[in-house]
Formats: sequence, structure tokens, C-alpha cells
Amino acid sequence: MLKLYNTLTRKKEIFKPLKEGEVSMYSCGPTVYNYAHIGNMRTYIFMDILRRVLKHNGYRLKGVMNITDVGHLESDSDTGEDKIQSEAKRQNRSPYEIAEYYTKVFFEDLEKLNIERPEYTPKATDYINQMIDFVQHLVERGYGYEISDGIYFDISKFDDYGKLSGINLYEQIAGARVEINPEKRNPYDFALWKKASKEHIMQWQSPWGMGYPGWHIECSALGKELLGDQFDIHSGGVDHIPIHHENEIAQSEALTGKPAVRYWMHGEFMMVDNGKMSKSLGNTYTISDLEKRGYDPMDFRYFCLNTHYRKKLNFTFEGIEAAKTARKRLIEQLQAHKNAQDANKDALKDYQKKFDEAVNDDLNIPLALGVLWIALKEPKSKAVYDFALYADRVLGLKLEQSVSQTQQDAPQDIPQEIQELAKLRLQVKQAKDYTLADELRNQINSKGYIIIDTPQGYQITKKQ
Repeated sequence: MLKLYNTLTRKKEIFKPLKEGEVSMYSCGPTVYNYAHIGNMRTYIFMDILRRVLKHNGYRLKGVMNITDVGHLESDSDTGEDKIQSEAKRQNRSPYEIAEYYTKVFFEDLEKLNIERPEYTPKATDYINQMIDFVQHLVERGYGYEISDGIYFDISKFDDYGKLSGINLYEQIAGARVEINPEKRNPYDFALWKKASKEHIMQWQSPWGMGYPGWHIECSALGKELLGDQFDIHSGGVDHIPIHHENEIAQSEALTGKPAVRYWMHGEFMMVDNGKMSKSLGNTYTISDLEKRGYDPMDFRYFCLNTHYRKKLNFTFEGIEAAKTARKRLIEQLQAHKNAQDANKDALKDYQKKFDEAVNDDLNIPLALGVLWIALKEPKSKAVYDFALYADRVLGLKLEQSVSQTQQDAPQDIPQEIQELAKLRLQVKQAKDYTLADELRNQINSKGYIIIDTPQGYQITKKQ
């Protein structure tokens, strides 16, 4: 039985999709004006784990992750320049070139981290007409109004504004110190459509003249177009809760008159050295930065999986170094299990049950990882290796590929005869026939090789 924490109700709930056997899911994607940093990537690893757990439970997925290539202003309060356009000016390139380049890098990072690409990854600029239509209907229903710089959503018309974040709208309005735009009816009204100056590079014809969409309308319009008026899950980072997702709820429910999303799910922040990640501090590391320092992207994924998605995660290089070491040990132990002859799968049923219970308890991946590590302590058995591959359908650590790569990278100058004797010795040791094991060690030694027992199995070296 799958239970998920719903940000909207602030409790774990038994998951029941709108359509039996199928899950519709929307995930907030990147604004492609710069490289995604590791904090961003933690959110997409969370998205990926959620998708894998749903599949693990037998559900078919219909997932959408948008690519924001227009409309995301430098401030969430609808001020500043469009982030894509601003970067385009800085690099003296077109906004479309900027978006295309960073979109490509983003998907390359997803692939490095073994993050499955959702079924639909639409670009905002391909759905401008749907956004204009959405805004028109909100205006017709009395929720949208026009001022000199654009069309805004009147939050006072939507009684449930603030239900996701728990803010008291009237206290917020009363406490607002600065009115950024005096034409707005309320300080927290947000832009649905922005009117563009002639210098603005990205703009489209609309009933209100040339302009471009607001950031929030993008997700609502894409979700409605690709998933329908109602869908099962909306995921994203906790930073989206108080503004972006609150605004999504307001405009979507104002349009349709019914809840658009049943389960809202959010991944917590990643800190760096117990502080905020920021460009000014020089600590907005990317996956490429980690690779240059000698870390495999799977080391970072493993690092993330050791903390529950709803808890803050503090990134340090000591922490990822420990993750790298632990992942290496994991692979070495799996290799020893893979080479074992015993394959008593019945002994692993209890581990499989505990693993499933962990991942189905609001994606408790740290506990699930613990189950795998306990299973590795069992006597060497191919069944343990098979269980690890079963678990990796959720963990996504590419364990089978890593074990195979480790075997390929092993020294090739050890003769096949010596390798076979070493495997036989491991088997007889596991059978507790230590006399025969000693005889095989001596036989290996007489042929010019030394076998050293390790926690992961053994290591063979040639005598000097």
C-alpha cells in the first residue's frame, strides 16, 4: 500500500489515482537560462524516485516536465527582466540559442544521474496560444484584469488563496510594506500576461497587444493541455510552495471550478556547508564540477538517497567522499555475491518485503538502502545480487552496469586458472570447509600468486 505525503493536507495519505492503474503527474522543470546546480538536481532525483516507486507499484505513468524558455522574470514578484532574455543579452546570443544550449546540457545531466525523462517535456514557447486562451477565460470569469504593463490575477476573488502554503492572505496584504506596482488591486496579485516593449526580443500577438506569458500561467496551461483539468500528482521544490504553486492553484481552480491536483509533493532544500547555495559564494556546483573533482554522478545520486526527500540535505565534499566510498564498497560486495554459486531466493523474500514497505512509506529511501546493506551481510549468494537489482529498479544506481564495469576494469593479467581456483576457494570457505580452503590458498601460492581475503571477498596479486 503506497502512502505519500500531501503538502496540501499536511499528512501522509494512501495513494489512489484518478484512473485505475494510471498516474498523471506534472513536475516543474528548469528555466533554461543557466546550468542547473546540484540543488536543482536533488529535486529531479526526488522526481525520478517518485516515478520509479509508482512504476514499482505497477502504475503506468503519464508525466509532464515543462521547459521554461520564456516568462520567468528575475523576481518572483513579477519585476525585472525575463531570465532568458537577460542571459541572451549578456552572451550576445538569441534567447532561443540560450534556451536550446542549456536545455541540451540539462538533459545530459539527467542522463548522467540516471534520471528517467518524463513522457512529455514541452517547451513553454510551443504552447503560447494555449496560455493566451487560458488568460482570456480568466478575464472573462472576472479573475483577471488589465493594467498598463499586463494582465493580472485578482487574488481577492479566490477565497482559497494560501491553502497550500498556509499563509493568511489578509494578514499578508495588511503587512505589505511596499507597493511595487500601484496599479495592482492587491500587492500579491500576479502577472498572467506581460505587455512587451518594442525592445523585448520574445513577444507574441495577443488580445492585449504584443507580449509574453507570465511564469505561473505556463505550468497551469501545460498541465491542463497535456493532463486534463485534473491530474494526480504535482511535484517540485519547496521554494515553489508559497508563490509559484500557490498561484498555479489559484488560476487553475478559478478557471475550472475544481481542484486541478490531488497530491502536491515537494522536495526540501539542499544546503552547502550548512549555508545557502549562491553564486556570490561560489558554491553553486554543477554535476560537471563534481566530475572534474573525480566524482561519478552516481556518487552524487547515492549521496542524495541517504536523506529523505522531505528533509534538508547539507552538501559537503566530506559527505560526497563518504558516499563515493560507500558506493564503491556496495559494488564490490555485489560483485562477490554475483560470483557466488548459491542462489536461495527464498531467504531474500523478507528483505524484499521490507524494501517494498520502506519505499511505499512516503519514499523512505534511506530505510530501503539500509535493507539492502543488511542483505549484503548474508552469506555470499547470487540471490542477494538479484535482490540488489530488484531494489535498483527504484534506487536507480546502475548497480548491474557498475558491477560489470568493475569486473572489466579488474587486472587482466591474472591467469584464468588462478581466477578459477580463487572462486572455488571462496565457495568452500562459504561452506566452512576451511581445510580445503587452506589447500587451495597454498596451491595458488605455489603458482606465484597471493590471495588476500577482504570484506568484499578476495584480492589476487602476483608475487614480486
